Amino acid sequence: MERVQALVVGAGVVGLAVGRALAMDGLETVVVESAAGIGQGVSSRNSEVIHAGLYYAPGSLKAQCCVRGKALLYDFCASHGVPHARCGKLVVATASEQHEALRGLQQRAAANGVPVQWLQAAQAQALEPALHCTAALLSPSTGIVDSHALMLALQGDLERASGALALCSSVRSASFRPGGPAVVQVATAEGGFEIETEWLVNAAGLHACALARCFEGLEARHVPQAHFAKGSYFTLAGRPPFSRLVYPAPVDAWLGVHVTLDLGGQVRFGPDLEWLGVEGPQDIDYAVDPRRAAAFEDAIRRYWPALPAGALRPDYSGVRPRIHGPGEPAPDFRIDGPLRHGVPGLVNLFGIESPGLTSALAIGEQVAALALTGR
Repeated sequence: MERVQALVVGAGVVGLAVGRALAMDGLETVVVESAAGIGQGVSSRNSEVIHAGLYYAPGSLKAQCCVRGKALLYDFCASHGVPHARCGKLVVATASEQHEALRGLQQRAAANGVPVQWLQAAQAQALEPALHCTAALLSPSTGIVDSHALMLALQGDLERASGALALCSSVRSASFRPGGPAVVQVATAEGGFEIETEWLVNAAGLHACALARCFEGLEARHVPQAHFAKGSYFTLAGRPPFSRLVYPAPVDAWLGVHVTLDLGGQVRFGPDLEWLGVEGPQDIDYAVDPRRAAAFEDAIRRYWPALPAGALRPDYSGVRPRIHGPGEPAPDFRIDGPLRHGVPGLVNLFGIESPGLTSALAIGEQVAALALTGR
C-alpha cells in the first residue's frame, strides 16, 4: 500500500494553501479532490474580496488568520504575479442610529491592528460622489483578487515542492489506528485505492462535516452539525458608480448586501442571506431567483439612491459551509487537531467560510505547525 506523510482532502483555496504549506515544510504531500479541477466548490463562488480583519472578535482564529492571511496574501500575489488590487472599502452608516455600530467596528479594527479612518459624510462623498451616507469607515487595506489565478499559483508551489494533486479522487472513509498511520479509502473512476498517511487534513468545505463522520476513531461529539447559507449576487447593467467596495454597517453576523468589484471593473451586489433546509451539498440549487432583485434594490438604495430601476441582473450564488444555524451566534473557525479530538494525525477544518479566502495562507501555516509538532 502506498504511504505519504500528509493527505489533504479538498483542492479549494484553503486545501491548496494547506497542501502547499505542508509540502514546503518538507512533508510528502498529496491533495485529493473529487472534482475534475481545482476550486470547483466554495472557492468558485465567492466575492474574491481580500478582507482587512475589521469584523472579527479580537483574539479569535478568524481575526488572527484574516489579519495574518491578508499580509501573506498580498505578498504572495506580488511575488507570484497573481492579479489583485488594494482598492479599499467604505463601511457606511445611512442613519445616525447606525453610528454606534460603526464606532464599535472602529474599536474592533483597532484591537485587531487593522487601520481604518472615520469619515464624515462629506469626506466619504468626496471619495465616492454617488454614495449616500451619514458617516463611514475607510478601510485602505481591503482589496480584491483573482481567486482562480491564486489557486493556480498555490498549486504551482505545491508541485514545485514535490507535492501532488489527484483529481477525480473522492475520499470515502478513513480509519485511525493507535501508533500507526491512517488508512484512507479513495474512490476513482477506475475503482479506487487505499493509501496510508501520517496526517489527514479534512479541508472539504461544504462536505467537511459529513466526511468527518466517516472517520473511524473520531467520536461523533467532535463533529459539528453542518448548515448551509446561500448568498445570491446580482450584477449592474451600466457604468460602475463606485471605485471602492461599499459595505453597509454590519448587522449581527451578516455583512449585508454590499458592493464588490472585480478586476475588470464589473460591479456586483451581494450576497444576501438565505438559509437552506437541504440534507447535504448534493441538494443545493445554485440558481439565482430574479424575484430577489426587489429586496436587493431596497437595500442598495439606502446607500445609492440613484440605482436605476431594473438595472440589476441575476449573476451567481454561493453557499457557505456554516456550523451554526439561523439566530445562533457565528462561531469561530475550527482548526481541530489532536489536542481537541484526541485522534493522532487528524486535522479537521470546520466552518471555514468568510474570510476563508483571505485566511487561507495563514490557515496553511497553522496546519503545518500542527503537523510538525504532532499536536
